[in-house]
Amino acid sequence: MLRRPARVVPIGNLSIGGGYPIRVQSMTNTPTDNIAATVNQIRRLHEAHCEIVRVAVSNFEAVDALHHIKIQLKNDKIDIPLVADTHFSPLIAMACVPYADKIRINPGNFSENFDLFRQFVKSVKKEGKAMRIGVNRGSLRKNILTQYGDTAESMYRSVLPFLQIAAEENFTYIVLSFKSSDVNKMVKAHRDILPKLDQLGFNFPLHLGVTEAGNENYGRVKGAIGIGSLLLDGIGDTIRVSLTEDPAHEIAVAYDILQACGRRFSHVEYVACPSCSRTQFDIQRIFNEIKIKTAHLNGIKIAVMGCIVNGIGEMGDADFGYVGAGPGKVNLYRRGLCVKTNISEQTAVAELLELIESCKE
Repeated sequence: MLRRPARVVPIGNLSIGGGYPIRVQSMTNTPTDNIAATVNQIRRLHEAHCEIVRVAVSNFEAVDALHHIKIQLKNDKIDIPLVADTHFSPLIAMACVPYADKIRINPGNFSENFDLFRQFVKSVKKEGKAMRIGVNRGSLRKNILTQYGDTAESMYRSVLPFLQIAAEENFTYIVLSFKSSDVNKMVKAHRDILPKLDQLGFNFPLHLGVTEAGNENYGRVKGAIGIGSLLLDGIGDTIRVSLTEDPAHEIAVAYDILQACGRRFSHVEYVACPSCSRTQFDIQRIFNEIKIKTAHLNGIKIAVMGCIVNGIGEMGDADFGYVGAGPGKVNLYRRGLCVKTNISEQTAVAELLELIESCKE
């Protein structure tokens, strides 16, 4: 699948952009100056396979805490890039440079103080760190917002002067994001802005996310539509699914989105029909049983289909198939070819597992 070419940006122990995997990240919601609570949450995110963690740094007490958090993570042998989110104060952003692997700012941080931004760029470059310039409705420069309104054009014009200054300083460790809580605006912004930036040579990696998406099913749906639409366009180098929940919940959703879009595979890909009256076995029970017994696998696609009417064609690209063949009978498939016919439903799952294991040898 085609992917937008982006510069490679190192962040701590990993890189994003180029041909590197699309990285999954999240953000803590503990008070950053509560060092123990924040480290514990980062530890749980790391265990959930989060690859980059962002923390809010809103005052100088939090800057000091960031320093101690980094030390504690190193002592605990948790090697995960740490991003400082520094809204509002450019001085706080500059103070975070020695301790964070990446500093997240927005154009509103520096307003029209481009000289101060130039100092910030020089500091980040000297330390070999990265920055994310995050543009959303809440961070547009006021004069731009007044002139162009809440549009993709406003986002583009807000970020452009900062990219030009970075170019003058020969600084390229930049990640960009154009976010909105409105899925349509978020997707349209990327599609409108990126051709302009790429034409200027500002092909920096993209951080994708739908802000303030909410929680439960609707929050997941909003994130999946916004992020997934752009991933299918070949856009995106790191993603964050924003949920009003425990941050660790975001990680599994992010990997599911990446896998559904064919961008990164972290578990078995399952295909299962919704079933109808032609299905003559308990497909929900069987499907769940197969998922449980194959959860340790990766890199394969397994189909569970109710009958042979549409099942054969629909699962044509599956590595293995479990297909109802009649009352109490099942056919097993290997890459579109039927390899076992009319076997008993009582033994079919076990025989499917044996078939998968035999093909690994």
